[in-house]
Amino acid sequence: MKYTPTIGLEIHAELKTKSKMFCSCRNDPDEEKPNVNICPICLGHPGTLPVLNSEAIALVLKVGTAVNGTLADFTEWDRKNYFYPDIPKGYQISQFKYPLISGGNLAGVEIERIHLEEDTAQSTHDTHTKSLINFNRSGVPLMELVTKPVIHDAETAVRFAKELQLLLRYLNAGEANLEKGEMRVEVNISISATDKFGTKTEVKNLNSFRTVEKAIQYEIERQTSLLEAGDKVVQETRGWDDNKGETFSQRSKENSHDYRYYPDPDIPKMKISEIPAFAQDKLKASLPELPWAKRDRFKNDFAMTNKEVAVFVDSPVIAKYFESVIAPYIKDTKKVKLTVNYILTDYLGLLKKGTNDESSIESKIETIPATSFTALIEMVAEGKISSRGAKDLLVLLIEEPTSSPTELAEKNNLIQKSDTSVLLPAIEKVIADNATAVAEYKAGKAASLQFLIGQAMKATKGAGNPVVVKEMLVKKLG
Repeated sequence: MKYTPTIGLEIHAELKTKSKMFCSCRNDPDEEKPNVNICPICLGHPGTLPVLNSEAIALVLKVGTAVNGTLADFTEWDRKNYFYPDIPKGYQISQFKYPLISGGNLAGVEIERIHLEEDTAQSTHDTHTKSLINFNRSGVPLMELVTKPVIHDAETAVRFAKELQLLLRYLNAGEANLEKGEMRVEVNISISATDKFGTKTEVKNLNSFRTVEKAIQYEIERQTSLLEAGDKVVQETRGWDDNKGETFSQRSKENSHDYRYYPDPDIPKMKISEIPAFAQDKLKASLPELPWAKRDRFKNDFAMTNKEVAVFVDSPVIAKYFESVIAPYIKDTKKVKLTVNYILTDYLGLLKKGTNDESSIESKIETIPATSFTALIEMVAEGKISSRGAKDLLVLLIEEPTSSPTELAEKNNLIQKSDTSVLLPAIEKVIADNATAVAEYKAGKAASLQFLIGQAMKATKGAGNPVVVKEMLVKKLG
């Protein structure tokens, strides 16, 4: 039988606020010393009272506005009751019945809801003989987004997760780094041979886009094998073993009633419409250019390929640098195309030497000031330096970023020679030394002219203007 997979995503993302969700403790995901950014509220001490972080609420409302979701008028916070050592008060403050955002669409996938909750502490089980708990992350603002079960393949699921990561970064709402646990993806998967949903399993805490894709593909194959063998799929929560490349059973899947949700009595209920800072027109006005808008603009305005667009859209820092470089000649198609090529093919390659860290490359992008890069492109476009000379000049500018591009080019003999009286001796010598190629060209073999141009460029040590060299050879050869 042919089975159709149905996939829904639950994605948690830590928000980039200065303080935690319900207290004034520092929100610092890079803190390496355990249990320093904590207080009685983080540790769930009796008698402590939570205070809402308005910036966290604003960030979730911005995300909802960006995906065209419906912003709640009324909302409240709930207690999600369960026991685990990383949450000592025995419940997590979350949102159940009244999420901040309902509906919306991202990357062609419908969204069910987006709500705000607190993160739990971090448990470590594999470094000591006992399990350790670090409460630095406890109480960090955590956005949870739930899609509708409308995804039918792993590629679409990964594309959605990547687009959400981009959106969070564009809004400066979070870094959403999966490897650091700042964004965690959980997938719900079922397969069915009918138009009804099958029994779903949940695979939790996937920490890379690659594992999201592999876990979905594995679960589809596993569930298909079970049904074809006449067995049943069990509703459960599963983990992912990256070494074995397979999912494994963790526990039976809980339902919402298992958590005994009820409104948190310590947090006031909220009418979003009564808070001027959360007015929808203000939220819309505060949004930057969003990834999909930038994608369309770069493709339409600069005639970029999809691969070229992806590099700039995936890195707002590199995109900003590119637009600074082309600002003086933004309408000149030739110069813009040259800039795209030299940034993507040459400059980024030079910056990547010795590192695979994308953030490191972004921090180095202004090594060559944008004005100097502009000057380099102008020199190439005007024929003052060759393509080879431009590559050499890039290396020199990285070594001496404060130097003038023109002065560096002159100092290192990269300026192309266009004076015919200077080039004439080299042209005449090439013709005299390559009689066979000359005869072939005169007999109609066009490729021989390219050979002669190459020999002339060698004779001038790359300093000859190839356009002028070609004109002089054609003229001399008749």
